[in-house]
Amino acid sequence: MGEFRLRFAPSPTGYLHIGGLRTALYNHLFTKHNNGKFILRIEDTDQTRFVEGAVENLIDSLNWSGIEHDEGVFIEDGKIVEKGEYGPYIQSKRLDIYKKYVDELVEKGHAYYCFCSKERLDSVREEQKIKGLVPKYDGFCRNVSLEEAKERIQNGEKYVVRLKLPRSQDIKFHDLVRGDITINTDDIDDQVLLKSDGYPTYHMAVVVDDHLMKITHIVRGEEWLPSTPKHIYLYEVFGWEKPTYVHLPTVLNKERKKLSKRHGDVSVEDFRTKGYLPEGLVNYLALVGWTPEDNQEILSMDEMIEKFSFERVAKTGGIFDKDKLDWVNGHYIREESIERITDIAIPYLKEAGLIDDRFIEENRKWLEILVDIVREGMHHMDEIVDRVEFMFTNEVEVENDAIETLKGEGTLTILKALREELEEVEKIDEEYADSFMKKIQKRTGIKGKNLFMPTRVALAGSLHGPEFAKIIYLLGKQNILDRIDYIEKTYFK
Repeated sequence: MGEFRLRFAPSPTGYLHIGGLRTALYNHLFTKHNNGKFILRIEDTDQTRFVEGAVENLIDSLNWSGIEHDEGVFIEDGKIVEKGEYGPYIQSKRLDIYKKYVDELVEKGHAYYCFCSKERLDSVREEQKIKGLVPKYDGFCRNVSLEEAKERIQNGEKYVVRLKLPRSQDIKFHDLVRGDITINTDDIDDQVLLKSDGYPTYHMAVVVDDHLMKITHIVRGEEWLPSTPKHIYLYEVFGWEKPTYVHLPTVLNKERKKLSKRHGDVSVEDFRTKGYLPEGLVNYLALVGWTPEDNQEILSMDEMIEKFSFERVAKTGGIFDKDKLDWVNGHYIREESIERITDIAIPYLKEAGLIDDRFIEENRKWLEILVDIVREGMHHMDEIVDRVEFMFTNEVEVENDAIETLKGEGTLTILKALREELEEVEKIDEEYADSFMKKIQKRTGIKGKNLFMPTRVALAGSLHGPEFAKIIYLLGKQNILDRIDYIEKTYFK
């Protein structure tokens, strides 16, 4: 076998589902591990489900995730372009190619024209259901001769083309995750290959494309497992070499049901909007169904590529655990450079109306320190607004559990000392902020918790939170004085 060639072939029906992202990721990891080529193909044969802008959104999501493809469909200067020698990579541009192969199957007797109306098909299925049978096509048009069929088509009758499966034949194949699989043709439908609108079905297009694009491994979700024997059969009748199949377990929610929109976030876009880092999401997703040999949990893309194999992908559905995702993502938020985390935080702060472009320009360093002191314990970046809001208004909102501490007997003494201390300085720099509380201790004789807790509540509104010296520095002289005034006026009058 020459170079490994893998493909991710989504339909442009809206957003990229998290399960789709994992499929793309496993394709990418396996390809890079084996120095192969990764191709992005767009399967848009179902024109009724096509969504405007979906292709752009899809490629954007993959780029954001750091999953790079070598060939196929790309976006350049806002336009969809195709690169590679096996194009077109968009199925709707390949209709003539499919038609040629469908005709070949019909001529060789491996497919047939079917003229059954939707009404007839519905009533056949209804009847089969009543009898407790698996609903499938009953072969009514299997024996219509080619001459008769062509004549009927000539006369304008609507038709589809169906695969003519042999009766009671075992179709066997090996799956890298599932092992050996055997399915009998009696349990499979005579699948439609060409629809009445002249478009191929997925089953026809996928086999032709994978063969012509020299795809060596087909990695896709397990929902395609029942269709695989039909695809294998097509490879056999065309006399083509079969690829290796890999069917991935479904991504499930905690109730062990398939992740769906009804249960909340399922698209890459949803997680991106919440402020998950691509590294966090991709690292976690890799572990939903795959475990590296050494059980390492925090892995960079390069480490995943190095350790990845399909032998270590589970047969059963992987549970998507948001708490675990939050833990992994929190790790990346803390480890990432403060410059990048601040860049990610800025749009959230702007949207909340806390800052504007001019503020960012004038106070970038201040912003970085602020983001740095609150990122500990954050799970996704959209939490940033709640964590920093207290810095943007001097009308301190004291939390209920902190009011008692604020109203303790030493607080007024402390506030008076704070004011006196600040009146003697011009500006608070970082060094001064570090020694600030020592100076207040000297002035008041109050120590430890009795000093720190009331001061923190008066200036920040809560008993716990970021490093206090940094808060002093970030607030600066005037804001602290304004806060003291507000607290005295509101809680001690």
